[in-house]
Amino acid sequence: MAHFHIKHKNGRPYLYVREIARVGGKPKVVSQTYIGAPDRVKELVNNEAEEVKLRVEEFGAVWLANEIDRRVGLAEIVDSVIPRDSREKGPSIGEYFVYAVINRMIEPQSKRGLVEWFKNTAVREIRPVDVSELSSERFWEKWNRVGESDLEIIINKFFEKIRTLENIEPDCVLFDTTNYYTYMASDTPSELAKRGNNKDSKHHLRQIGLAMLACRGDMLPLYYQVYPGNLHDSKEFRTVIEKLADIVWGINGSKKRLTIVVDKGMNSEDNFAVIDDNKQIHFITTYSTHYSEELTNISLDKFSPVKQDDGDDREPVLAYRTTGEYWGADRTVVITFNPRTARKQSIVFEEKMDVLREELLQMRSKVNAGQAHWKSEESVRERYVKICEHLHISTAVYELSFEKNRAGLKMAFRQNAYWMSKHIAAFGKSIIITDNSDWATDEIVKANLDRWQIELQFRQSKDEDHVCTMPIRHWTDGQIRCHLFTCVVAITYMRLLERILRNNKIQMTGAEALNKMKTLHSVLMIRKTRPIRQLEEPSKTQMMILNALDYYKEKSGGLQM
Repeated sequence: MAHFHIKHKNGRPYLYVREIARVGGKPKVVSQTYIGAPDRVKELVNNEAEEVKLRVEEFGAVWLANEIDRRVGLAEIVDSVIPRDSREKGPSIGEYFVYAVINRMIEPQSKRGLVEWFKNTAVREIRPVDVSELSSERFWEKWNRVGESDLEIIINKFFEKIRTLENIEPDCVLFDTTNYYTYMASDTPSELAKRGNNKDSKHHLRQIGLAMLACRGDMLPLYYQVYPGNLHDSKEFRTVIEKLADIVWGINGSKKRLTIVVDKGMNSEDNFAVIDDNKQIHFITTYSTHYSEELTNISLDKFSPVKQDDGDDREPVLAYRTTGEYWGADRTVVITFNPRTARKQSIVFEEKMDVLREELLQMRSKVNAGQAHWKSEESVRERYVKICEHLHISTAVYELSFEKNRAGLKMAFRQNAYWMSKHIAAFGKSIIITDNSDWATDEIVKANLDRWQIELQFRQSKDEDHVCTMPIRHWTDGQIRCHLFTCVVAITYMRLLERILRNNKIQMTGAEALNKMKTLHSVLMIRKTRPIRQLEEPSKTQMMILNALDYYKEKSGGLQM
């Protein structure tokens, strides 16, 4: 609620507009705006200024993010695990998580930048808080109280709430892993931040791994797990399989059939042995074409088109179905051929071959001319390897030969025809392996193609404009775990937002909706000597979003707050 407040300094009155809200159960001044000295007050009183805008704040995106949280209640979940201390001041631990999530969804800032960011938003009227309390120091103070076991309970409670809220009973889920680099120094103690094979080629930096389960179809996260950055993805998969069964079967207390779609990086005999031991869990995975020459060489005449969705006029994917023994058991094998992918791969490969051939011609010319630094067979071969690595192409594509005579070192090269034919034969082809022998070929192919959905989640988590997990600038494992939790919650909220929009026939991503709403402002003004808050007139798209979340109400022709 806004009201006028007069302060006296050196015997002179000065006018302010104060806004008071309940913070922590007690009334508190959450904002204060200076109006002016007596002359300014006189203008207002005499109505010489009909309408004065005092402060314009971003409203729409913060309101939208908070509305999603209002349906879930993250703060209540956290605070049920780590209740407020009797001596604790300011927002609860759960509230700090919510404020971090809101920022992650809209315009990710470092913890040091949160105060200034929130100052320019209408958060004080949407979710009343003394913004000065949102300093990095207060975040660390609160998050340092969150133990690893506490956070695990919070994570389980959060996803249980999501599954219950959205009535989720999946029969097919997607699993994948990624990693996030940090700037943590080598001598900083950490069980999580380790050097490993970084997926963003930041191999010199310490990293943290994250595994995620998500619903096939709407991409809604079901569970995630953080693990040390030097742990191989396939090892983490084993620990998640059993957790997966508990999660999914715990929804309705029954052991319903479940299929998990994974990437070939998870393939190992030990992993599939665990799945085979759980008769209600099944899998769909891919297999490297590099080790399956006999499958990639099957004539396309034996392939059949995969049924496409209505309205899809693109060239159909082709498929051939067979069986084979993999990981100690007979499995269903489906080889697919995508003509669009084959053409793209062919074009890229030809471009790389042109570059590689030109490099080899120059290398041969320098070697045969006896130029300095080109007289060692070993060093020339090393240069060739580096060029191939740069082009992401196998060194087997060309065979290099060297001969040393009186004139010095001579070099020749020729294309490896057998390797080339084998490589080209695999263009556009994928190999899918599953124990779902009763599934139709079309369904197996479509489920495997849906793996892009969870890959999209990880791209979202690395998006600089929304979520933006990296770089991780936290220096303890506890803070890292809390930070990653807020990022996963932000992704989950964006998927929930998309579900709500889709149910209201609005085809828009969560990021697009938030960007549209960022331009809807709240305005604090003085109208006829009375302080009042009002929203700007929403655009057509903003009105659609407001309607979808049951906010827009007509009364005297305007938006009601």
